[in-house]
Amino acid sequence: MKVKTLFLALLAGCFVTASAQEFQPQVGFSTEKGYKTNFKKNKAKDNWFISIAGGASILMGDQNSEADLGSRWNFAPQLSFGKWFNPYLAFRAQFNGGILHGFENEGATVMQHNRYFAGHVDLLWDVTNFWGRYNEKRVFRLIPWVGLGYAQRFKTTESVERARTESPTLNFGVLMAFRVSKRVDINVEAQGSLLNEEFNRVSMNHLTDGIAQISAGLTFKLGKTDFEVLEPMDYALLNDLNSQINALRAENDELSKRPESCPECKETVTEVVNNVIDNVVFFRINSAKIDKNQHINIYNTAEYVKANNTPIKVIGYADKNTGKADYNMQLSEKRAKAVAKELTEKYGIPSEQITVEWKGCDEQPYDENSWNRVVIMKANN
Repeated sequence: MKVKTLFLALLAGCFVTASAQEFQPQVGFSTEKGYKTNFKKNKAKDNWFISIAGGASILMGDQNSEADLGSRWNFAPQLSFGKWFNPYLAFRAQFNGGILHGFENEGATVMQHNRYFAGHVDLLWDVTNFWGRYNEKRVFRLIPWVGLGYAQRFKTTESVERARTESPTLNFGVLMAFRVSKRVDINVEAQGSLLNEEFNRVSMNHLTDGIAQISAGLTFKLGKTDFEVLEPMDYALLNDLNSQINALRAENDELSKRPESCPECKETVTEVVNNVIDNVVFFRINSAKIDKNQHINIYNTAEYVKANNTPIKVIGYADKNTGKADYNMQLSEKRAKAVAKELTEKYGIPSEQITVEWKGCDEQPYDENSWNRVVIMKANN
């Protein structure tokens, strides 16, 4: 009875892996809206990007509105880099600068040539992947953002000398991304920055000055570019296994209340036959790679073999609902040989003590289809 309990506990412990095999990995897409989906965390080096762009900027405020619109625009280079934490949330740092034409005096008769540099840190929100289903191959994405930064206007020595000025900035904008390839997007962006009212050394008692900018350029993606959806679990099946384990535990508790010995009964000698409960190694769908959480089962089998000097049989299987029979036969062979190799090379079990077999999907040791992506290790008596 205790053996049966331990076996069911083993199945429950391995269930996450077994149920995951039934689930086709969703890499680069989701079947639910982004905000309803849990995504696997990528490595620190993945999902970075760098953008190079250029466009036009214009200084807002003071008497600038009185000047001719064509003379107010300036070329604005732009450099950005950042990282996506999931398909709809990213961090970015952006730098821009150049010349800002400011105007003063009634009728905007005096033009300023202000050299400036600005940088800001932004939080990007991809509303397309948030409200819709995540799809890495989507052609168009809409990404509003907000940020905080710093701007500096350098000292000018024109007809009127003006000292350097600096200002914190509140930044906001909308980025539109157009997919060109897996690693390249075309980006079009409109943004604004709010600054101190005297940023250009002209005071008109306004609340703030501002900079408006439009740009276009290229974004280059670095490292891994997509995200993987976390695999769901079949909670109904997991609860069923837990119910069986609890029922067996209750039965064992009841048996433990009985007397350890019966004086009226004759003592009998039971011959103990060395045997080992079947140890199971579960595999992911279409895989012969041994997952880390399955190594304990191989270790336990190796320890048993060493303690009892018992030959064992290693049998590989594949589930019948995935793949063709000839492919499954090859897959079950790879699984069985991978486990046998682990036993010999890592734990020092002599190869002559291991019989390796593979059954493909012709035989199904378990009624639950996903459980048959296994290698079973048993005593070969």
